Amino acid sequence: MSKDKVTKTEEEWKRELTADQFRILRLKGTELPFHNAYYDNKRKGRYYCAGCGKELFSSETKFDSGTGWPSFSGPISEDAVELHDDKTFRMVRTEVACARCGSHLGHVFDDGPGPTGKRYCMNSGSLRFEEAK
Repeated sequence: MSKDKVTKTEEEWKRELTADQFRILRLKGTELPFHNAYYDNKRKGRYYCAGCGKELFSSETKFDSGTGWPSFSGPISEDAVELHDDKTFRMVRTEVACARCGSHLGHVFDDGPGPTGKRYCMNSGSLRFEEAK
């Protein structure tokens, strides 16, 4: 296990996160489209994991996907996130999780813009935004 990894009991997570954050980050929930904090955020800055603070995405790769969730063409670095097969709800998708704490962030799809062609469709509740100074 990497010394950078964050491991906590579910009780610790419950104490540290809001109910909505816990539902999204730890129970792999989602939020309503167009009714979340960052889908239309156009400010310059960085997005961090709401669970552990790991830097995940930059506003430089954020784009309006029209889906109602914050979408990015790629993470801040290859080691910022982990990808896992997700076969829930009779679908086959790729889950995106924080590489440091394993928290659920959202899903990645192959319908994004260049240069990656990816759409990292994230839950605002899994993120914390810090505006550039």
